[in-house]
Amino acid sequence: MNGVYTILLLVGGNIFMTLAWYGHLKLQQMNVSNNWPLIAVIAFSWAIAFFEYMMQVPANRIGYVENGGPFSLMQLKVIQEVISLVVFTVIAGVMFQGEQLHWNHFVAFLCLIAAVYFVFLK
Repeated sequence: MNGVYTILLLVGGNIFMTLAWYGHLKLQQMNVSNNWPLIAVIAFSWAIAFFEYMMQVPANRIGYVENGGPFSLMQLKVIQEVISLVVFTVIAGVMFQGEQLHWNHFVAFLCLIAAVYFVFLK
């Protein structure tokens, strides 16, 4: 079950991470944050990123093999990166509807699948 909890926490954390990193761009598009000074945009993103850390740190502790989890450090990192890009793709598709997937993005996703395969290869 530690593996499932790890994956769920990583997905949740990556949702917050993507919103923290790119949500302010959507607010700018919507004319909400156009007049915000850069420090306010940073503070806004940090407030969202707090919730990312509330999920990412426990995910790594629960999932790490030396803490009773099923994943090595390298496996945790590759899983995190794949989840990050999948979450980003979904959120970008919803929030920024002008962004479209092209053939090279699909090839890149195939490379990610290969990365996951190779990192779990004994």
